[in-house]
Amino acid sequence: MSNNNTIDLAFDKTHIWHPYTSMLDPLPVYPASHTQGNRIHLETGEELIDGMASWWSAIHGYNHPDIVTAITEQAGKMSHVMFGGLTHAPAVELCKKLVAMTPAPLNKVFLADSGSVSVEVAIKMALQYWLSQGHNRKTKLMTAQKGYHGDTFAAMSVCDPVNSMHSMYQGFLPEHIFVPAPSGRFNEGAVEEELQQLEASFVAHHQDVAAFIIEPIVQNAGGMNFYHPDYLKKLRTLCDKYDVLLILDEIATGFGRTGKLFACEHADISPDILCLGKALTGGTMTLSATLTTDEIAVGISQGEAKVLMHGPTFMGNPLACAAANASLTLLQSNVWQQHVQRLEQSLRMLERCKALDAVQDVRVLGAIGVVELNRTIDVAKIQRFFIEKGLWIRPFGKLIYLMPPYITSDEDIAYLAEGIYQAIEQDAY
Repeated sequence: MSNNNTIDLAFDKTHIWHPYTSMLDPLPVYPASHTQGNRIHLETGEELIDGMASWWSAIHGYNHPDIVTAITEQAGKMSHVMFGGLTHAPAVELCKKLVAMTPAPLNKVFLADSGSVSVEVAIKMALQYWLSQGHNRKTKLMTAQKGYHGDTFAAMSVCDPVNSMHSMYQGFLPEHIFVPAPSGRFNEGAVEEELQQLEASFVAHHQDVAAFIIEPIVQNAGGMNFYHPDYLKKLRTLCDKYDVLLILDEIATGFGRTGKLFACEHADISPDILCLGKALTGGTMTLSATLTTDEIAVGISQGEAKVLMHGPTFMGNPLACAAANASLTLLQSNVWQQHVQRLEQSLRMLERCKALDAVQDVRVLGAIGVVELNRTIDVAKIQRFFIEKGLWIRPFGKLIYLMPPYITSDEDIAYLAEGIYQAIEQDAY
């Protein structure tokens, strides 16, 4: 066991800004020393079962030898080189894999360095495409409430305008067009009246709308809303009918999390632009990809600018691409499907929580399990409880959820589910 003074927590509390944390009264942080498999080890000696997969990215667990080897070997050759005017084998191999595994006709790939940036790139693609076609009026986006697409400015502008963490930026952000969040549950069916209202919004606004952006099947950080594939099918039809591009944000849902390799496969549709990130590198390094079609790529290239106006310094980073190649090779073995099917069954242990008065809803899809409570959770309080139980779970809002690494055993899921039940039962939130 390491000495807990190895990490200067006093300095951390005073000087380091953690995600969504006040500098006046910061949420507690716990000193991680190392990870292995689906375990996080703290400097203070605790071993925690990870229910979060490091914000849904570490799908293979931590320190997978194939990914570690790929990173180590690549670091010895070339950790980074600019992508402007140069290319390299890890990027070419990665883009080949992505074109092969994503739905047709997505065959143009833009590599960037975070999920939020992939959304920025997708929005630029949509706007530049219509400008190149002479449709100068198409400058708005349409999206559903309860969405979350990232923390950068264009991405924030299409997050839920009222209930999201970014609502304070109203007035600074571009104003886009919001429709009600899909309410037809995944296992029940789409709401016909809702689909009619959706078309009415297209009728009213399509001349001004460049693209509709949505997270397919599961709206994640906006409320863990699981909706029916028929909504997505209708959306694809409406986008085609009214000349609006469809952007699907699969940053959280991609690479098997919902039980399909990509969530749009539940509806058997393909977007015009696809955003990927998080699990792309197996949770080892930051990397994202935005894919689009020949039509859009050529259309942009025929426009006034001739090029897509984006180019991050670390675009196509060889180290991250090497990690992603190893991660996708693991996925291509198809073992993930067996893991996710098994996890979907074991996560149903959460349904026991329905018997508790504090619980509003329990829902499970693929390797996602959600317990929705009837009041906002005190994150600091409940995390202390979970740490004492040997669990790493980080709720938000009224939601306690699990999105574990795919390698997580049924026994570990049972222990995670029991910890959640006890936290609610003992009012530890």
